[in-house]
Amino acid sequence: MKATLSVNVNDQISKIDPRLWGSFIEHVGRSVYEDIYQPDHETADENGFRKDVIDAVKKLNVPVIRYPGGNFVSGYNWQDGIGPKDQRPVRLDLAWRSIETNQFGLHEFMDWCKKVNAAPDMAVNLGTRGIDEARNLVEYCNFPKGTYWSDLRRQNGAEEPFDIKLWSVGNEKDGDWQIGHQTAHEYGRLVHETAKVMRLVDDSVELVACGSSNHQNETYGDWEETVLEHAYDDVDYLSLHQYYDNYEDNLAEFLGKSVDFDNFISEVVAICDAVKARKHSDKQINLAFDEWNVWYHSVGADDESEPWGQAPHLLEDHYDFEDALLLGSLAISLMRHADRVKIGCLAQLVNVIAPIMTNEDGVWYQTIFYPFMQVSNYGQGVVLTPNQTVSTYQAKDYQVPYIDSIAVYNPDTAEIVVFIVNKAQEQMDFKLNIDNAELGPVVAATQFAGYDIHQTNEDQSMDLQMLEDVTVSGNQVSATLEPLSWNMIRIKKEA
Repeated sequence: MKATLSVNVNDQISKIDPRLWGSFIEHVGRSVYEDIYQPDHETADENGFRKDVIDAVKKLNVPVIRYPGGNFVSGYNWQDGIGPKDQRPVRLDLAWRSIETNQFGLHEFMDWCKKVNAAPDMAVNLGTRGIDEARNLVEYCNFPKGTYWSDLRRQNGAEEPFDIKLWSVGNEKDGDWQIGHQTAHEYGRLVHETAKVMRLVDDSVELVACGSSNHQNETYGDWEETVLEHAYDDVDYLSLHQYYDNYEDNLAEFLGKSVDFDNFISEVVAICDAVKARKHSDKQINLAFDEWNVWYHSVGADDESEPWGQAPHLLEDHYDFEDALLLGSLAISLMRHADRVKIGCLAQLVNVIAPIMTNEDGVWYQTIFYPFMQVSNYGQGVVLTPNQTVSTYQAKDYQVPYIDSIAVYNPDTAEIVVFIVNKAQEQMDFKLNIDNAELGPVVAATQFAGYDIHQTNEDQSMDLQMLEDVTVSGNQVSATLEPLSWNMIRIKKEA
């Protein structure tokens, strides 16, 4: 099989916002306790943070982390997680029917973000709380001093403001599973009023309103339109959430779900722009795809889990090789839409539907760790407009290209980086044509290939390999891609 990607260095989609490769931590299962925060672990530092987890997270280079949820935030009182730990209340978390000790809260999260070089995306509770919750939290975090909430922050050990810029205004309010679920009209009005007070406290904040929690939700489309009719001028981003599964154990159908992901983004962009036109606005709403991943392996075990455990083993998907291939395709779609998708959060980061897993002996990397690590570190710079030529196959709902590919140019490193997923079960003769660039040597070429589609990585036997058959001739790069493979090629740009 053959495939070609043609690009021109001067024909660019957009610069990639570094926040595209963010992640997500929620108080669910072992996402916080027994991994990030485990004071009795042999690697724990003076704050109780596991240093082996910090080192693993740093390899992913995540620039922003959404916190504290997720469904959890819609029943969360942030004041429970501040002040002396021996005075913090133990609560029932109704979202995941677990016991929350509140030993890890706002200050611990901010300290941990510094350790992993990430900025916070702070979510506010619009489920059981609301406008007052939001304004007080912004004041606590961002106001310098001299008021009740800012002085309480200083009393609790943070003399300087946290200066949090990115805020999520609620979570998945379109879903009836959410504590405090609302209609689009109710939520749109609440966002308008909440954004108003948050900006009155700090007019430098950026705000993310809840879009649909998945592409299949029955209110999808109408929800986005109605919320933006109320809050278009009040927010900066609209969120998207989407998880994929392979319950049918059909590889071709599963890998074809990247087309659904791509269509979802395009449709939401169109809705945002339709509202913009109706409002005769000069403002552009961009997107925050702040929950995306594969999620289904752990559902059966979670259904049998007894409630009211403390840091129970929930949502602990063990990802296989085919999951890594789909995740790579989803990451390519995010880059393809970098003109409008400015923020992304792989959900989640550690133990819970995550690229990093922990046990008492240390950390181990899931299959999805490898493609995400490569896009987060090398998917930087500007996305070049792709012209891809490849045959397709017919899935149930979509015509699916046998490869997904994208090229980015990073002027800081003078590199052109191409990411490719080969979905075919045979080798692919791949050619990359690059106009308006004098190419130097191949800096690095790797593949993630040769594994059974259902192989997982608990034994840490899976890793990136060298992609050997790569050549540069003039303005063309040629490579032979292995069947069912994730590939990255870095080429030096000389001029």
